Amino acid sequence: MSAKTGTSADPVLLALTQNRLDHISQQMGHVMVRTARSPIFSQAHDFTCFIAGPDGRVTAQADGIPIHSGGGGFAARAILRDFAGDIADGDVFLLNDPWAAGGNHLPDWVIARPVFVGGRLVSLVCNRAHQSDIGGGAAGTYNPEATEVWQEGVRLPVLKLVEAGKVRRDLWKLLLLNTRTPDLLEGDLGAMLGSTRIGAEQVAGLVEELGVEQALGYFDGILSHAAGRMGAALAELPDGIYEGEERSDNDCFELRDIWVRAKVTIRDGRSLVDFTGTDPQIPGFKNSTLANTHSAVYTAFASFFDPAIPRNEGTFSVIEIVAPEGSLVNAREGAATTMDTVFVAHEIIHAVWKALNRAAPERAAAGWAKNIFGVTSGREAGAEGRPYVFYHGLAAAGAGAVEGRDGFNQIGHLCTLGGLTISNAETYERLYPVHFRRQELRCDGGGAGRWRGGTGAHYDVEIRTPALYSFRGEGLRYETGFGIKGGTYGAAGEMQVREGDAAPEPAPKFGLKRLRAGRLNASSPGGGGWGDPKTRPLGAVWRDWRDGLVSTEAAREQYGVVFVGDPDDPGSTFSRSLDAAETARLRTA
Repeated sequence: MSAKTGTSADPVLLALTQNRLDHISQQMGHVMVRTARSPIFSQAHDFTCFIAGPDGRVTAQADGIPIHSGGGGFAARAILRDFAGDIADGDVFLLNDPWAAGGNHLPDWVIARPVFVGGRLVSLVCNRAHQSDIGGGAAGTYNPEATEVWQEGVRLPVLKLVEAGKVRRDLWKLLLLNTRTPDLLEGDLGAMLGSTRIGAEQVAGLVEELGVEQALGYFDGILSHAAGRMGAALAELPDGIYEGEERSDNDCFELRDIWVRAKVTIRDGRSLVDFTGTDPQIPGFKNSTLANTHSAVYTAFASFFDPAIPRNEGTFSVIEIVAPEGSLVNAREGAATTMDTVFVAHEIIHAVWKALNRAAPERAAAGWAKNIFGVTSGREAGAEGRPYVFYHGLAAAGAGAVEGRDGFNQIGHLCTLGGLTISNAETYERLYPVHFRRQELRCDGGGAGRWRGGTGAHYDVEIRTPALYSFRGEGLRYETGFGIKGGTYGAAGEMQVREGDAAPEPAPKFGLKRLRAGRLNASSPGGGGWGDPKTRPLGAVWRDWRDGLVSTEAAREQYGVVFVGDPDDPGSTFSRSLDAAETARLRTA
């Protein structure tokens, strides 16, 4: 049903319009990948393209990562609020600030291009992208020593970057002066502008084909349809109040438990997520802004239910969120927040998952491990060496298992749901003064279960120039990927650094460390297992044993499976390796 026209929408045309908008957002992403300067975009895809209607509600977010687009409507509506009556064809807007402009954290810059058809505003096409460097107290956008937002980088309210088709050169120069990597930023902003231009042209073409009134009616119908689908999914759950909580073991400066607590109420096809009882905001940079908290909650719901449910702002209109001001999930203006899209987003998603696991045990998901990798920044060799910012994404952790599938052995942050890709070591060696000595999947890292958690990886890299290391090792030294239904936690992460030929020393969980040519090695954390490990199929345990993902000892102690011989023996087979009698005895016991 279209509220704008008051008539029933043609379901075929409604579906085609939704798919067309999704395709346009994906085309914007292709343009960005092919034209962006920074590897964080061209390799890792740390950006998201989305499309909002003329009222600022997001109708399509098919490209990118959910922590970016879930709160995209906050940014779109900030533009409409701040420039009401002053938005013209040919304008392009830029923003990042969480409090003044609906941003989630400072590194994620939004380029938004209004679309006009027949002189009427019909859409905002947007690209939210994590910039390599935005100034602040540490290179690489993440300052683990920050205690306030002004130490984290440049704050941008809603600005007109392009006015009537002309780039504002004064503003452009201001942006380039506030980054350590102006050559990258200039190319990346150009790519963002280009991607939104392509998106705007295609959205305008769609609206012209349908006619303005009918197109806006279908945009509204898309949101209504999505709300109905999510409402129906919620209505299938038993009405009730379900609670979940997740902790971090530090506040970025000292070890102490801090908690996110979520009370999820399901009633009549709607949900209330109440974070009352969550701990107060902390000094460090893991405080969440309101837009980011909404994104994290939406990510938790979107990943829990049928993937065929559309993903737009209509989907989440049946979910209400209560986030007390001054808490970890709604920090007051001025708080340090740079890490919020990863942590505390991870804790928010886990807390909501744990509540939903109680509401729908048949859909229960095991926990993803918290990543440990950080950023290294420096200058290439030589007096005129260019600055570089190198993300250690190849040290990514493992994901949790679900019924019917093992956890992904290595994957980007939970908040990305796999949308953040792991770059190629060979490409990084060409782009940066680094050499990879090791990068392989970890043995015994994944939580045991009928479905095994993701293993994590062993990672070892040399940095061949003096550099500043920015650590954000949330998953270090404690287990973070929880098991479910009898599955166990994945292994904790470990990381060491060494300077030159010196002995290795444990890396800090958070903080900055300056080293001459150095080396970093890590064992990234593993995801949680699902179900009783003693019910895992014998063939699956044997495959993991042969692949080096499960040791002989773990196969016996965790899975009750006894293997003999050498797993690396090329002549080894399942029947020759398995001690069937001892395995039967252990599994029966």
